Amino acid sequence: MAINIVNVSTINGKTIGAALTAAAPSPAQNVLTNPAAPAAEKLLKVNSVYVANVDGTSAVDVTAFFFDASATPSATSFKIANTISVPADATLVLIDKTAPLYLEQGDKLDFITSDATSGLEVVISYEEIS
Repeated sequence: MAINIVNVSTINGKTIGAALTAAAPSPAQNVLTNPAAPAAEKLLKVNSVYVANVDGTSAVDVTAFFFDASATPSATSFKIANTISVPADATLVLIDKTAPLYLEQGDKLDFITSDATSGLEVVISYEEIS
């Protein structure tokens, strides 16, 4: 269900972080989900996604997916980033405030790396709008 972002009652800023541990060809790791429950009628506006390589020696690839729960004919994942190399001790900005991403009910952001023990971490800043 789409939320009218002109007439909102609440906007709460939030930030989450996670170590990325899912490596290809395993299923992607879910990091942020907008619950599908009707009582949770809210929209998540993703303002930024940072992927940091905290390993001091090796570059690691990351792939990010937007899972669209309302896609027709069936829910589908779409790549936001595909096997982008994150150098050792570097940070990649996948999404910033100039190009936000909205997650409707049931939508989510998933990630997969080229090495589960790589030391990639993700930080997501978003607004919960209801």
